[in-house]
Amino acid sequence: MDINSNKIHQLNKSKYAMGVICLLGSVLCFSFMNLFVRLAGDLPSIQKSFFRNFIALVVALIALTKTGGDFRCKKGNFKDLFLRSLAGTIGVFCNFYAMDNLNISDASILNKLSPFFAIIFSFFILKEKASKFEWSAVIIAFIGALFVIKPSFDVRVMPALIGFVGGCAAGMAYTYVRKLGLKGERSMIIVLYFSIFSTLCTLPYMIFDCKPMSIKQIILLVFCGLSAAGGQVLITKAYSYAPAKEISVFDFSIVITTAILGYLFLEQTPDVLSVIGYFIIVGVAIVKWQYGLKMSYKRG
Repeated sequence: MDINSNKIHQLNKSKYAMGVICLLGSVLCFSFMNLFVRLAGDLPSIQKSFFRNFIALVVALIALTKTGGDFRCKKGNFKDLFLRSLAGTIGVFCNFYAMDNLNISDASILNKLSPFFAIIFSFFILKEKASKFEWSAVIIAFIGALFVIKPSFDVRVMPALIGFVGGCAAGMAYTYVRKLGLKGERSMIIVLYFSIFSTLCTLPYMIFDCKPMSIKQIILLVFCGLSAAGGQVLITKAYSYAPAKEISVFDFSIVITTAILGYLFLEQTPDVLSVIGYFIIVGVAIVKWQYGLKMSYKRG
């Protein structure tokens, strides 16, 4: 290996390491976001969502102002931005509701079904054909989800089903994010439009039916929003350092971090069936990640 090749190799290793560090940082931020949502107590999920979305809006406005203040999307992208924002808003509402009514580790793993839902939505939205292996991964992941949801005719299953719907909506949102990225849209514009849309959706509730909050609850929800914004910034940086196919598997470590935080601060312990579901979903995600790297290597 000559000197130039060695420098390139070292640079790529450094970028990969930075990508992993940023992604793990985002996992920690989103884990604390989930914790703060639960610690904020008995407030409507839509009210909690307002803080998460409004603070993300402020962060996006500041970031875009610093880079020139151009808030316009590229021509022809508005429809996709709207659909991404709609799906993302539904995903946030469902995820926050699940966080309030399930173990936060259960809610987190259901939300992390989004990459598997993205395979389905990519077929319809991007016209990308998935391999038999990828369809098999989707089926196995959904089987794992059944262990977490524990289907029954009892109304108590509703929070888990809503969490499952949240993972579905997030998968659709990420598919539109990818579509917009392929069309050259800036990542902060995507965050901005989503934040504006989701904030406007929650604003009428905040004006007309906002539940009284203590100082402690307000502080917790502000930290929730800051954690979400930090996670969004770090995950964006992570994928600028390294391709998603190489590092996305580390995102599933959120199951571990939320389980630890849930145990330490909420005295939550997932049951045996949920743990089996975690192993199935995370396991198939790791296998899918290795398969993707192998296919990428073969294509050169």
